[in-house]
Order: sequence, then structure tokens, then C-alpha cells
Amino acid sequence: MSENTQNEIQSPCISVCTMDDSTGLCLGCYRTVDEIKVWREMSQQQQVNLLVALEERQLQQARLDD
Repeated sequence: MSENTQNEIQSPCISVCTMDDSTGLCLGCYRTVDEIKVWREMSQQQQVNLLVALEERQLQQARLDD
């Protein structure tokens, strides 16, 4: 395995791939269409930053759903 492969950050996609028209977010991974499109071109730090933001989005959505 190359070093890049070992350090690769896995996509947050969980194969739900349905966009919520009201939020513009995927119901599975909480990314926008633009974030989904550029995932592979993002640096690892950008991916980490997005993963942190996705966790917050998921928590916010859970609060709204309660």
C-alpha cells in the first residue's frame, strides 16, 4: 500500500444519497452537492474540517427533529 492510501480519509457517504430540498443537505452524510463533488480534490485537512462540520450539522438536525 502506498502512504497516500494508508492515510486516506474515508468519505462520509453511507449510500443514502437523497437530498433534502429544504436544507440542501444529503440525508445520509449531511453534505451539500458541492461538498460531495469536491471531496476527492480536498486536502486531508479540508476533509477533516468538513467531517467536524458534518458532525455538528447532524447534531443540529437531531435537535430540530426532537
